[in-house]
Amino acid sequence: MRALVAGATGFIGTTLCERLLADGVDVRALVRSASRTRGLAVEKLQLHEGDVLDAKSLTGAGDGVDVAYYLVHSMGRGSDGGDFEERELRAAQAFARMCAGEGVQRVIYLGGLGEKPGSKHLRSRGATAEALREHGPPLTYFRAGMVVGAGSESYRTLRHLVARLPFMITPRWLSTPTQPIDIDDVVAYLAAAPHVAASAAREVQIGSPDVLPYAAMLDRMAVALGKRPRPKLPVPLITPWLSSLWIGLVTPVDVRVARPLIEGLSTETVVTDPSAAALFDVRPIGFDESLAKAVAAERRAHAGSPPAMGESASRTP
Repeated sequence: MRALVAGATGFIGTTLCERLLADGVDVRALVRSASRTRGLAVEKLQLHEGDVLDAKSLTGAGDGVDVAYYLVHSMGRGSDGGDFEERELRAAQAFARMCAGEGVQRVIYLGGLGEKPGSKHLRSRGATAEALREHGPPLTYFRAGMVVGAGSESYRTLRHLVARLPFMITPRWLSTPTQPIDIDDVVAYLAAAPHVAASAAREVQIGSPDVLPYAAMLDRMAVALGKRPRPKLPVPLITPWLSSLWIGLVTPVDVRVARPLIEGLSTETVVTDPSAAALFDVRPIGFDESLAKAVAAERRAHAGSPPAMGESASRTP
């Protein structure tokens, strides 16, 4: 089997490429520049230089490809000043049309959970799925909440908040329920999808066994780091937008990334239909175990030990 991975240099993309190669899959990575491939085993895979916003540059990316993974997301405004929603829609349409025209049999996309989301970033992910479905081959549309791993921006945000602050302000949105999932479980679903025929042209909602509010996540992160849960100061009037600015100041996470992450916290991101996930032989681990894995990965990275599966994209300073 040959797979094309768009978004191959991202946290999930690099981990997926690693898993597919280990499974004996012929992998082609779609990258904007061959010089920007940190984290990819470039000696083991093919590269196609192209930009999903430049339809002509995608020509040939799908040649001989059986399945294409679309893991591309915009987290802010582009260098041209254009709105990310328009860019994401245009990119998804170009990718889907390339796949349809070059004979790709299936597209697999990872979007977000949440019904009627208040965040335009979550709404855009749903629109991306619709564009891929309308213009491309049969789509397997995975939907997940927070992905936990040493290199994920969500995990880094939680970790640095707990590590750097003596107490927490607690806006109303910290009570919003979510259903996180470990990076290796996400990749297990993605890698298995081409072999689960019933997942074609289907939405698949995935999550760990744990549903909990973000406030509880912060407490559990403290325990994973060997610290006491931080005292909390209720400040219900602080909006997600103001919170994103604050998080950008007190953590190393780029405010352009923090803003969409935090603005999405006003929407419940939980699995409402587990039927499609039941088609897969994947048993996700719990949030505490996932945190322990991520913390151990960071410590090994600081000690200079080689990363395990799901740890290759860790960028925590």
